Amino acid sequence: MTRERQDRILAHLARASDWVTASELADALGVTPRSVRTYLARLRTRAGADELVVSGPSGYRLDDDAYARFRRLERVVGTTETPRERSTRIIRDLLAESDGVDVFTLAERLHVSDSTIEADLAKIRPVVSAVDLQIVRAGSVVSISGAERDRRRLISRLFRDETAQARIDLDAVERAFASDSLSAFKTALLAELESRAYYVNDYGTDNVLLHIAIAVDRVAHDKRVPDDERPTRSEDFHGEEFPALLDGLVREHFGVALGRGDAEYLGYLLSTRAVAPGAPAEEQPDGGDDGRRRYLADEELARVRRITERAGAEYSVDLDDDDFNTRLALHVHNLLERASDRSFSRNPLTRSIKTSYPMIYELAVFIARELRDLSGVEIDDDEIAYIAMHVGAHLQQEARREDLEPVVLVCPNYYDLHRVLRARILATVGDAVTIEHVVTRSDVPWSALGVDLVLSTIEPPVPDESVLVVGPFFGDADAERVRRAVTRVRRGRRRSAIAQELLEYFSPALFVRNGYAGDEEAMIRQLGDLMIADGAIDDDYLVGVVERERMSSTAFTDSLAVPHAMAMSAKRTAIAIAVNEHSMPWGEARVNVVALIAFSADGRARFQPVFDQIVEVFSGREDVQRIIKGSVDFPSFIDELVHTMDA
Repeated sequence: MTRERQDRILAHLARASDWVTASELADALGVTPRSVRTYLARLRTRAGADELVVSGPSGYRLDDDAYARFRRLERVVGTTETPRERSTRIIRDLLAESDGVDVFTLAERLHVSDSTIEADLAKIRPVVSAVDLQIVRAGSVVSISGAERDRRRLISRLFRDETAQARIDLDAVERAFASDSLSAFKTALLAELESRAYYVNDYGTDNVLLHIAIAVDRVAHDKRVPDDERPTRSEDFHGEEFPALLDGLVREHFGVALGRGDAEYLGYLLSTRAVAPGAPAEEQPDGGDDGRRRYLADEELARVRRITERAGAEYSVDLDDDDFNTRLALHVHNLLERASDRSFSRNPLTRSIKTSYPMIYELAVFIARELRDLSGVEIDDDEIAYIAMHVGAHLQQEARREDLEPVVLVCPNYYDLHRVLRARILATVGDAVTIEHVVTRSDVPWSALGVDLVLSTIEPPVPDESVLVVGPFFGDADAERVRRAVTRVRRGRRRSAIAQELLEYFSPALFVRNGYAGDEEAMIRQLGDLMIADGAIDDDYLVGVVERERMSSTAFTDSLAVPHAMAMSAKRTAIAIAVNEHSMPWGEARVNVVALIAFSADGRARFQPVFDQIVEVFSGREDVQRIIKGSVDFPSFIDELVHTMDA
């Protein structure tokens, strides 16, 4: 636990852009500041960590160069110094020895007492049983019993749990399995998949490569997947060529011959985790998707279309697109295949999608709930994030010209300089701005230009934050400044447009200072009771909030949870909020602010901007700390909120 908390401190400091106090770190971990100082002292004893964390009057921060060196060192140095690492070593030893391992031998190998090994065995039993394996005891000899496929699933789980950010590190896989051919194998595999017109999910591919490394290691030690453990595939399964393809590549790159059971299992993993069929160019004369549809049953595609139609109506977005629905249906097909094998895919982008694109994630949660209700399959956060990637990519492609920021260009006439500058701006930042008008005179009617952002080669007579002075030849630095200015203008416009509306949803009766509860559902009930008493919702709405929370945690940032129901059935739109000095656990996070949002049917159009605004306001660490410290009562909370939105 101590090592784990050291790593959590490092993760928190890595996300911070400035000094972090001991109190803030303590709150993030749910411990005391004294404990934080103890963890930091122990952290400095780890290899390469003596200069990692810089301390000062303002708190702590990471030394970036030292952190980079530390991460590189941790990747190449393996230890068994922590209880978690020792448990992993025990499991690996048991999996490697078919006849089991003597407890006393394990204790001697790991330089610990017999009683420590016995305690470790008790801790790992649930980990092993979670993948349908069992720890078997015969006197002092301990072994693991169960199917070979489940053994490999356990090895894969152990390895992923040791990696950061849910991402498979191929260099680490190569080191763990004493192989230097995995990268070349991946290159060859991707080339083969591209030649067969498959869409590739690179995150899923790396997950399959981990299983391939495990398979090569196990087969080399004569531990094969027997034929009776071959996966059961649906009738419309795609990728029949994968077993032979993988067998050939494994022979070429690793010198190992896979058996039929291994080849079919790895082919199954590749088809359900890493690829989706595309349509060869000759099959798409009109940009159609018949090449992909042939892998889908008509009902599969119809089911996804019904779901996206309901999602589009509920959230007022356009999801009526054949290509989008076909791709999503292929993904859902693979998702359900994975579910039948109890092997959901991890997604390293889950956290960033949830924090940066809360409404897209929310759309994905709605789609996941509909799929769950129809199929009976529970869908986890990582799989929801993959659905969000489909939704987000579609909505990005559907962005219209009006999404570009209109600007006026001021460039006094000098030959054709204004034309050259205009072309350069559009070539560089044309995905962010559209030039409405070019002013080529030096006597500029600054107050009558009619836009929120002006790009000008000359200074205005009076400083104006809406005027950004750019160079006449528009270099890379100018382009970066324009993008930052567009972000600032849009953020200010968005905030000013809904700030007053957002404030109208709060009331003294729905504000709680330091209102703690035992868990998420108790906190939801505490805030929900206030809303019920205030006439905003009824008990049925609160049931919907709890159901949504069970689908996926609503902790959208490091400090904020936004519980809500997916059905907009509140009697009126309102927000009940708890602002707490000390954090409480929420899912896998800890939060200081809980905002229970209730929307009525007539508030559907306002849901997205208000939801996004709440998440945005509480996404900045400094802003959150100021709101938490300053909100001693409802009036001061409103003051701090207004200050943050106006900043």
